[in-house]
Amino acid sequence: MSSTLDLCLQPDPRKRFTWPVYLAVMRARLRCPVTLVVIALDAATARWCATPIGLDDNASVLRPRVIGPAHVPIVDTEAARRHPELAVLSLLAHRDEPAALDLGRALLSACADLDEPRAKLYADIVFSFLNEAARRALEAEMNLENYEVQSEFLRDLTARVEARGEARGEARGRLQALAEAVLRVLDARALSVTDEQRAAITTCPDLNTLDAWLQRAVTVTDTDEIFAS
Repeated sequence: MSSTLDLCLQPDPRKRFTWPVYLAVMRARLRCPVTLVVIALDAATARWCATPIGLDDNASVLRPRVIGPAHVPIVDTEAARRHPELAVLSLLAHRDEPAALDLGRALLSACADLDEPRAKLYADIVFSFLNEAARRALEAEMNLENYEVQSEFLRDLTARVEARGEARGEARGRLQALAEAVLRVLDARALSVTDEQRAAITTCPDLNTLDAWLQRAVTVTDTDEIFAS
């Protein structure tokens, strides 16, 4: 028995068609049963991922094994040092909960024991995925604006955080503008948009995808066609 892993950040109707392909390829390559394991970072997405996928008219069904926030423990500093990868998953799964700030502290503490490439990656994850309130609190604790950094790692981290703060605001504005444009075009053309479709559009994190959806919105006859692969 083997498994194939996928990270699902939000409901994406295309995955219901690509996931069976992943399994078929892995099964042919490994010549053994394969289970699809999906990591979802919020409860609503976890429920969506767990919905069985019908494959044909003979009742063949794919049932993803979903790991959602409820399945991921909140780790402390000691556990983060022992299992830094679990700490990363814990932070991603609980980034909007009250424990987020403590999880950020724990993961940054664990970075001190890691090789430089992993330490930089995991520190980036902390400052990229924490909710804004926890991120600002952590940045204030570290005094990133005024502290004269001594180590090359922290010096690099400070520069990354400052640059990311500027880029984050610009990128967020572009994402919001494109998402609004897609919805306005669909509204102008009197095409109905379900709550799930609206959520997929407004939370899409990729500018290229939104741009493609905007172009499709001009010509499609049904909103479902926007999300077609």
